[in-house]
Amino acid sequence: MIFFYYIVIWIAFIFFAIPIFILSLFKKKYKSSLKARFFLFQNTHQQKSDVHFHVCSYGEAKSIKQLALKFDSRITTITQTGFECAREFCNKVNYLAFENWIPIWLKPSKVLVIFEAEYWLMLIFVAKFQRSKIILLNARISDKSYKNYQRFRFFYKKIFFYIDEVFAQSNTDKDRLEELGAKNVKVIKNIKANLEIVPNKQYFKPKERLIIFASTHAGEEELLLRHFNLKSNEKLIIAPRHPERFLEVENLLKNKGLEFNKFSFLKTQNKKFDKSILLLDALGELVNFYAISDVVVLGGSFLKNIGGHNPIEVASFENVLISGIYIHNQKVLFSEVENVYFCDNLKELDYQIHHSNLKVKIKKNNDLSTILQAIEKGIDARKSL
Repeated sequence: MIFFYYIVIWIAFIFFAIPIFILSLFKKKYKSSLKARFFLFQNTHQQKSDVHFHVCSYGEAKSIKQLALKFDSRITTITQTGFECAREFCNKVNYLAFENWIPIWLKPSKVLVIFEAEYWLMLIFVAKFQRSKIILLNARISDKSYKNYQRFRFFYKKIFFYIDEVFAQSNTDKDRLEELGAKNVKVIKNIKANLEIVPNKQYFKPKERLIIFASTHAGEEELLLRHFNLKSNEKLIIAPRHPERFLEVENLLKNKGLEFNKFSFLKTQNKKFDKSILLLDALGELVNFYAISDVVVLGGSFLKNIGGHNPIEVASFENVLISGIYIHNQKVLFSEVENVYFCDNLKELDYQIHHSNLKVKIKKNNDLSTILQAIEKGIDARKSL
């Protein structure tokens, strides 16, 4: 099966190489990642390390920081935001090469740690061929994707055959993973609940009540603004999830005739804004505004097809947290916090924003020692490599 799969991967690469290259020229978010992954542009050299962490994007890269700093680590990512985040705390960072390059590109490591659902068969197979211990961390299978996993069970059974140890987010995930062939599955919940959230800058706290529409997606800004009345003693920050949507949200605010500042245009060091609305058109800044905010409306949860976002960052600052009800990808993380207000009727959003007082809090953090021991055992058993 592996040989047949590898041939198919090469055929797919040859067929889609030109469209992918063209996409990398015109899509800013893919400018670096696609060239690096599919054509190895500035990505031919990968440094050796004891532990190789593979994550997808920004949130996952941020989540493995505590673990990565404890070992001789390297990190691979899929997205540009994930790459930039990992570079902040690790010197050995690459975009993960596409699977056709993996056999000649991947440098050996003693342990490969894969985060959540990054099931790349060639990465796992080649790492196992190189005698790495393979750990699947923060594993989950959402309700929405469960049927697809079952449909391709034969493929996932092959993947899980090579994975040595699995840390699942919940008992439900454990059962589903074992049904697909996973072995040595332990439940440790979601390690994102262990994130140490510290602002990297200190901004001006306005005298007005500060409300944030955080990590919003296409259609959510319009929806939230339609059901919210900003009062004279309040200020609003709108922080779109993806940077390629900054201009889209800017045009939305202009079309609505709303006055606003853009974060990128603020010249003062403390980022004081004089308009009633601030468009946060920058990455990595949201946590700094969580630290001075009063109410956070967490996006990705008001439309059915997204599944919610991580509430841990908000809860670290004990603000009022309001979420939509569509959090199917983040159920475990929401179970780690208390006092969340869920808005199941947008007609009640304005009332909730203006009358909710309970502060969201994080429950007791998980212990990472079990994961650390699993990695350390993998390193010790392969000292001769």
